[in-house]
Amino acid sequence: MNSNSEFILQKINHQIFKNVDLLQDNIKRITDHIRIKLTENGETEIDRKTLTLIPAKDGKLFYFDGESYWRLTLKIADSVTCDIVNSRYAYFAGVAFGKFQSMLADIPGKPLGETIPNFHNMEYRLIQFRNAVKSNIANRLPTVLELVKEVELREHEMCKCERLFREGKLPKRINHCDTKVNNILFDKEGNVLCVIDLDTAMSGFVTSDFGDFMRTAANSGKEDDTDLTKVSFQMEIFEPYTCGYLESAKSFLTSLEIELLPFGAKLLTYMQFVRFLTDYLNGDTYYKIDYESHNLIRSEAQLKLLQSIEANYDKMKQFIETRI
Repeated sequence: MNSNSEFILQKINHQIFKNVDLLQDNIKRITDHIRIKLTENGETEIDRKTLTLIPAKDGKLFYFDGESYWRLTLKIADSVTCDIVNSRYAYFAGVAFGKFQSMLADIPGKPLGETIPNFHNMEYRLIQFRNAVKSNIANRLPTVLELVKEVELREHEMCKCERLFREGKLPKRINHCDTKVNNILFDKEGNVLCVIDLDTAMSGFVTSDFGDFMRTAANSGKEDDTDLTKVSFQMEIFEPYTCGYLESAKSFLTSLEIELLPFGAKLLTYMQFVRFLTDYLNGDTYYKIDYESHNLIRSEAQLKLLQSIEANYDKMKQFIETRI
């Protein structure tokens, strides 16, 4: 920092992140450990390669004004974000998120706290779904019975990660849990600086981060596309992202984790399908909607994407087999 430094003041969404102490402690542990790794690797300009938290006068990493919570971070100079996902940026994103996980694979101490409990817990999301079907509070169940069947057809398979974890076969890692390309900062030459927006970073399965990028970036259509013919899975995004991700993450991943990466694409798309449909059945109480059937449209679009992922599943597995 110097006298010309600029800062970013953010209001913390306390409705979503209810434990602000835990949230900020997670971010400090993550950024402190990344700084250690960057120093060990001989990196320069470390303040440009990770976030810098600015404490309040009382030493806390947030300020409460009596109504709202605020935090201050150092602005990373001459940095830009990107909203376009093409094969080039898919590769960079894979490198960035793989490196993020790799640097945090040996973070010491207790596991990070859950900033959103059960956020990517498929078993929990299915409990919510079954409760929504049972209660049918908005009287919408008769109109979505075919979608309910699609959920039920896959529910055993989609809880695979939780079962493997209980069997001691699948570890939990620190995940970002919002792996979108616009959560990466680039310099003006297009080089990756760092991963940002760490609010949802917590322990989970690597399938979550890999799958969520596939769900959002490899979809040829929109999340709420009304024209399902536009919705399909793009292998031309999957392939470069996978190359970049394995390039930076392969060193710490187990063979089972690598094998499950294509499953992550199915899992996170299915999970979002379940969540949208659950909210529709509950009368649209969670997601912001623009019209009455918005969550239904989202559900149908996610199902179409899931079916396209399933159609490409063997190709995805074969591609990964050539990289290990």
